[in-house]
Amino acid sequence: MLIFTRKLTAADTATCLGTATLDYGHREKARQRVTLNTGEAVGIHLPRGTVMSDGDQLGDDNGHVIGIAAAPERVSTVYADEARRLARFAYHLGNRHIWVQVGPGWLRYLADHVLDDMVRGLGGEPVSETVPFEPEAGAYAAGGHHHDH
Repeated sequence: MLIFTRKLTAADTATCLGTATLDYGHREKARQRVTLNTGEAVGIHLPRGTVMSDGDQLGDDNGHVIGIAAAPERVSTVYADEARRLARFAYHLGNRHIWVQVGPGWLRYLADHVLDDMVRGLGGEPVSETVPFEPEAGAYAAGGHHHDH
């Protein structure tokens, strides 16, 4: 089985063997076995903490490349014309350590009826959708968690 160990940059070029379509939970797993759209099983063994995004390409030590695609997932999207309302929804979702995708005038989170009820209680109206989910990276995603004293 081929094992893919690194994310490639735009400068890397090679023929893609196939694409792994993964939900967000699997795109944040650094070590796993996946099946490509060709039916081939491959391994992913990235550095811990690596999150894969839609359109990423991974390489192995022999020059093979696979693509990563974000799978559509059931999500709730809440829209707001007023930034203050959107910030309020974001605050309360973030306070629950929920993955949140932020777009112009909207927030998106994995569908959950309890969270939907909370958002309704805050004056929002969640819309159920099935779309690729690309939440914000964590605050410490770029370089790890550091405490300077």
